[in-house]
Amino acid sequence: MRNIEGETAAVASVTTVDKLANDMAEAILSGEFAPGYRLDEQLLAQRYNVSRTPVREALRQLATTGLIEIRPRRGAVVARVTPAQLEELFVAMGELEATCARLAAMSMSPTERRRLQALHERMSSVERQGDAKAFADDNHLFHALIYAGSHNRVLEEMAIALRRRLSPFRRAQFQLEGRPPRSFAEHDAVVTAILRGDSAAAHAAMLHHVTLVERSYEELCAG
Repeated sequence: MRNIEGETAAVASVTTVDKLANDMAEAILSGEFAPGYRLDEQLLAQRYNVSRTPVREALRQLATTGLIEIRPRRGAVVARVTPAQLEELFVAMGELEATCARLAAMSMSPTERRRLQALHERMSSVERQGDAKAFADDNHLFHALIYAGSHNRVLEEMAIALRRRLSPFRRAQFQLEGRPPRSFAEHDAVVTAILRGDSAAAHAAMLHHVTLVERSYEELCAG
């Protein structure tokens, strides 16, 4: 596994397509692009001052999250994601991540545990600085380290795929005032359990964390 600095560089070097996908996801989640709205490639290219090629790739990326649908002869349309659908996704995500955390507590090597602890300590500084975007980027890496630490490639791939679908909703939670410090505290319970090899506690802490991620997103929408 690459070291934390290498992983961070990979996260920081966001491509044009990734940035476009994130910007469009924010517009959808904020309601600027309402359900049923047709996402015209030419208009999006003009809006974001890019060519149509990265717009097309960003739309394909968003389609994997379920935020938009790409329909024959109609193109990309903002999807109607129901609360019930989101709940099912978050429940599945919680179970997968909790299992990864449980296995990580059992299987992580000493080096992997040190990397996780170092990243967690760095996130404490990021959280205190109030940089929600940097915290969200490190949060993505935090969970990726735990997936890899499960030492189960099938579970890791499933968790990555499902997280990709939920990524816009999970990133949105950090717009909620006070969410980063609460998220850090939840991470602390997960890290503590993993470092001491307590698989049951790691499972419970991660399941609780993902449940609160979902609740935070719901709170953001309600506000």
